[in-house]
Amino acid sequence: MIEETGKIPQATAKRLPLYHRYLKYLHESGKERVSSAELSEAVKVDSATIRRDFSYFGALGKKGYGYNVSYILDFFSKTLSQDKQTNVAIIGVGNLGTALLHYNFMKNNNIKIVAAFDVDANKVGTVQQNIPIYHLNDMQDLLKENKVEVVILTVPSDEAQTTVDRLLEADVKGILNFTPARISVPKHVRVHHIDLTTELQTLIYFLENYPNK
Repeated sequence: MIEETGKIPQATAKRLPLYHRYLKYLHESGKERVSSAELSEAVKVDSATIRRDFSYFGALGKKGYGYNVSYILDFFSKTLSQDKQTNVAIIGVGNLGTALLHYNFMKNNNIKIVAAFDVDANKVGTVQQNIPIYHLNDMQDLLKENKVEVVILTVPSDEAQTTVDRLLEADVKGILNFTPARISVPKHVRVHHIDLTTELQTLIYFLENYPNK
């Protein structure tokens, strides 16, 4: 897994999954080598940035030769912990939670949703896409039992902090927060906020103020 050090900027770390996904596509297509220019065209990151990102991990390629696809795919797979499975749980099975259950990260063999939690009596005790839905009251014990350290939070905003406090009791280390609430967690817990409304508003702003030429 990526270690947070002063050596690797967070911006670089965020681009690694993008590189990995395209390298996996190249590998499956039988391509053996790729240049930074080719990667740049595919992932829409300028080639100088790609070379700088890769340089943080040592000599991954040679000038005039490019990058060996199999080698750097294997390297980034290990860097991103793609060689092991991470169990994930969904907390809140509303419209968004249900959509994520149906998606279940099928293209990412290292990520698996193993459980979901809700309080709706019509959902608790059912199974959707082979994923059991449990009552929120059983969350702490089942998260520990399934060794879940990463969760996707899709509960109502006014229940977000209370739910997070219970997640901390279950030793959860990472939270992908789809609620608008800005939750409080200890320093050792990582929270990534995904606000779809804000992202859409930002996209519209850039379309209106920074049109492509």
